[in-house]
Amino acid sequence: MLTFADVRSAEPLPPAEHTEVTRLLTLGTPGVIVPAAFEEAFYRDGNLPEQLRRLFAPIRPARIDEDALEPLAARAQALIRTSYLMDDAVQIFYRTLARANFRPGARLLVRRPDDEGGAEEVAFLPPGTAALQAVKRVWARDWTFDAVLGRLDGSGSVALETRGTLLHPA
Repeated sequence: MLTFADVRSAEPLPPAEHTEVTRLLTLGTPGVIVPAAFEEAFYRDGNLPEQLRRLFAPIRPARIDEDALEPLAARAQALIRTSYLMDDAVQIFYRTLARANFRPGARLLVRRPDDEGGAEEVAFLPPGTAALQAVKRVWARDWTFDAVLGRLDGSGSVALETRGTLLHPA
């Protein structure tokens, strides 16, 4: 996990993240990038791929029953929002937020680099529990009915590729 300032000396970021972080850095915006690997670890450590596979097992990509898909998508979102991160991951998140030097009480936007309209806004209060919950709400958006239906139509699977998440002042 990196602050925007750390990005200059880190390994290259994926293109969407690099473009957006570079833009924000030019504006002098402090922030944090939660890499896709952090989200992947959240899924893996919580056994979420298996739970999601079982949840969506009744859905057949060749003949999608949208009436059956809708409640499953809602359950998947709830699963993401209510699953826990490992303690070490939470501490890494909190330490990175502290290094970003957000003012206590500052309004933060939590969003995907390529999704301007899907931001969560939250007040930053150390250590950053509300910000962490906002990150999970952003991740849960990948499990909305429209997002899951789009993946089923596009690739024939509910599986997704994790992406980075940005936190910066609103």
